Amino acid sequence: MRLVRLTGSAVWYPVLWAILWGALSCFSNAALSQPAKTEPRKTIRLAFPAAETGFDPPRVSDYYSNTVNEAIFERLLTYDYLARPARLAPMTAETLPEVTDGGKTYTFKIRSGIQFHPEPAFGGKPRELTAADYVYSFKRILDPKVRSPWAFMIEGKIIGLDALAATEKQTGKYDYDTDVEGLRALDRYTLQIRLLEPDYNFNYIAAHTPFSAVAREVVEKYGNDTMAHPVGTGPYVLKQWTRGARIVLEKNPEYRGMAWDFAVSEDVDAELVRIMQGKRLPLIDRVEISIIEEEQSSWLAFKRNELDFSGVGSFRSEVFDEKGEMRPAWREQGVKAIRAIDPELTYTFFNFRDPTVGGFEKEKLALRRAIIMAYNREEEIEVIRKGQAVLATMPIPVGVVGHDPRYKPLNTYNPALANKLLDSFGFKRGKNGFRTMPDGSPLLLKYATGTTSLDRQFNELWKKAMDVIGVRIEFQPGKFSDNLKAAKACQLQMWGSAWIADYPDGDNFVQLLYGPNTGQSNNGCYESKAFDALYEASRKLPDSPERNHLFLEMTRQMEVDGAWVLGVSRERNTLIRPWVLGYKKHPVMNATWIYLDIDPAKAP
Repeated sequence: MRLVRLTGSAVWYPVLWAILWGALSCFSNAALSQPAKTEPRKTIRLAFPAAETGFDPPRVSDYYSNTVNEAIFERLLTYDYLARPARLAPMTAETLPEVTDGGKTYTFKIRSGIQFHPEPAFGGKPRELTAADYVYSFKRILDPKVRSPWAFMIEGKIIGLDALAATEKQTGKYDYDTDVEGLRALDRYTLQIRLLEPDYNFNYIAAHTPFSAVAREVVEKYGNDTMAHPVGTGPYVLKQWTRGARIVLEKNPEYRGMAWDFAVSEDVDAELVRIMQGKRLPLIDRVEISIIEEEQSSWLAFKRNELDFSGVGSFRSEVFDEKGEMRPAWREQGVKAIRAIDPELTYTFFNFRDPTVGGFEKEKLALRRAIIMAYNREEEIEVIRKGQAVLATMPIPVGVVGHDPRYKPLNTYNPALANKLLDSFGFKRGKNGFRTMPDGSPLLLKYATGTTSLDRQFNELWKKAMDVIGVRIEFQPGKFSDNLKAAKACQLQMWGSAWIADYPDGDNFVQLLYGPNTGQSNNGCYESKAFDALYEASRKLPDSPERNHLFLEMTRQMEVDGAWVLGVSRERNTLIRPWVLGYKKHPVMNATWIYLDIDPAKAP
């Protein structure tokens, strides 16, 4: 109907009367029909402190993008939500795989009837997940054009797969239709993966988000734009995306659903089981993610009831008293606090290809170790982290297989020794108090950093530490995604990083220092023949005292070389609004809203 302006001549009155009468009739009919009330949509609102990079599982390595991917795409395996320590469970596979041939052959049975999200690339027809989709997805990890940062996890493992990648270098074509002996769909729902040698962590790889199933049709349709077109089989779909600002997910109406069915693992689980057991998942209709880089802005948003979750961070004293008890104002709101030490560590890497801090010459070893000994991690914990962290003593954190609480680190805080070390190796102080390189050239550290107020606090602590040993340091602010890209290309001299467990085994952490992983997970471009030999030996062993001893030797080697400034493992104090039901921090999974519910009686 076209609207007309009803003014002027009386000739329009009959028209006006007819319109009003029609409207009243519609109102009357609507009132008489009395449609059933609809349930309010359940929405979870949270914030990321750094921007995402995109949503194509094998192409992204940042925590935030993969948290979203975890809800959109599905792996062969996942984890039991409540079990501690973390325990694997089937996802798209019917059961855990059958392992034969002395641990070299893994056979997965895929559940039938699992559907990809509706997508034009499928020609308007439903598209079922099959074993062939995992064959394609695993092949894609090694496609040189994809440049997956996760290729290291399967390089040199699957029979024939590396040969396919090598052929691309000769022909310029990565042929996905080439048969790979160790990666086959035996039938529509049976996937067989054959390894060159036993890998005792392979099931963890099968549960890792980058190894989710993607559809070949979608990749071929969108080409280089797959980051913006995630199509999986998971419980959520991408509804809106404003890069670096806002991500909105909505429940996939075609999802098969699953029951909340988990057993009590710890005492705190009993209440969760009582409230959630038997509910059909997912229960959350919409997930709204805001990118809020400033800690204070995120904190204020939580206080205004604009977020359902929040870390405590620098505002610990607002929430907890001197005894660590929650203050009455928060208890009265019904806010819950969940505390846990993450299976993660922070570290600052040195670029071993950098002319100033890189290399294995004795003076370079002395410089890196002096920098490490000058940095005060205790002050970082007390002043910046407000007591919410523990010192990292080795590159395998607390709570991960291979961590040894008895290990005594070599490079502890000792600025006096750091100064003596620099004096001994010819780093002389000038009249301005700053040191030069042994050849007399300027010594300048270039530290990549972010742009938030928290970053500036870390910069001040680093500046204070370097002043004590007479080393000039310059901070180079940039976006997280830009710094990450530069690190992969060995272009950053120093940068502070963090690694959260992809799977709860020490291998996932020491591989960050493995030379062949340079350009992927080894952002420091550290290439030590001694370390690499120890690492390769550890890969051939199951969890055992022998492997743990190799972990200790690797730790000592990276300390002698001054590969990292070991940081901390952070204590997460997560505040949760009272209407959020079913939450428990998982050591590996991040998209935990899949397992949650909202109490509409309490929700704002």
